[in-house]
Amino acid sequence: MADKHPPDHKPQPDGSEMGWRALGYLISGIVFWGGLGFLVDLWLDLPRVGLLVGMLVGAGAGMYLLIKQMSP
Repeated sequence: MADKHPPDHKPQPDGSEMGWRALGYLISGIVFWGGLGFLVDLWLDLPRVGLLVGMLVGAGAGMYLLIKQMSP
């Protein structure tokens, strides 16, 4: 029985899959790095500076991963 696709053929992602991946990268980066910033705030007794910096770093890291993943 002949297969329609060769064994190394991978289906191309559609637009919705790429959109969900982008959203996941951005949200997970913001939550992870924001959480680490919040813990630094608690540890050093800062007024939410670490949370803000962590969320900005997380957004930047999520965008970086997204661009790296989407580029050929």
